[in-house]
Amino acid sequence: MRPTIAILTDFGTRDPSVAVMKGVMRGICPQAEFIDVSHEIRAQDLQQTAFTLLTAWRWFPSGTIFLIVVDPGVGSDRRPLVVTAGGCHFVAPDNGLLSWLLAEAPPELVVAAEDPAWHLAEASHTFHGRDVFAPLAAHLASGRSPLELGHRITDLQRLPVPLLVVEDGAIRAEILHLDHFGNLVTSLGNCRWQDGEMLLLEPRFGSCDSRTLPARHLEIAAGPLTLAGVRKTFSAVAVGEALAYVGSSGFLELAVNQGNAAQRYGLQVGDRVKVSWSCSNS
Repeated sequence: MRPTIAILTDFGTRDPSVAVMKGVMRGICPQAEFIDVSHEIRAQDLQQTAFTLLTAWRWFPSGTIFLIVVDPGVGSDRRPLVVTAGGCHFVAPDNGLLSWLLAEAPPELVVAAEDPAWHLAEASHTFHGRDVFAPLAAHLASGRSPLELGHRITDLQRLPVPLLVVEDGAIRAEILHLDHFGNLVTSLGNCRWQDGEMLLLEPRFGSCDSRTLPARHLEIAAGPLTLAGVRKTFSAVAVGEALAYVGSSGFLELAVNQGNAAQRYGLQVGDRVKVSWSCSNS
């Protein structure tokens, strides 16, 4: 199989940055194939990057090389990393953007790839995506092992753990992500339907135990928005009506059917969400 490099950046598509990185990688590994995960991450937004990677990586085949370049500290002494986890390789700056992924798929190997022999000659101070990270991904795709590219380390930068606290009769969470449609993804996941009427919560964040929740009897509150019950589909409510549902990545989400919940209710990432229920219904 031809090696696959999946690319995630905040570079956008108007400038040639992503194409230049692909050109560098093809020069090192002509057989490489590329998949663009997204280049529309908000500028320097590490949390959005971490969430996007967390929800995307599992759908790629084993052996995929993920090249993630969202790098507010470009040119500083932060380290370039090559991490092996979940059967894949991840090339990224050491700024915390891998931390949510690695909480789910513990790393098998973490390498600080600081040896300039594996970077482009005369690397710039402002475009390490081209000069450092793209070459590292291409050398992996060419068959180099991570330990050829650097030395093993164990200390990594970490992002704060999203809020998720399960109490008697209530869960305190936060809005973790706003998607393209203005849907509000909460930190309450992993959720899945059980027996048609119950939700099994197996938390991805925090140290909470799994538990079963009464979907129809949940009350969800976020800012001015209050909802009763969790629905299975958008069509369960009228066009323009708000609802809570379990999204395709297993997180509890808040939306407006054919509308934009973030704009309508003035909600944003970091806003608090409370999910409550009567203990007699749990």
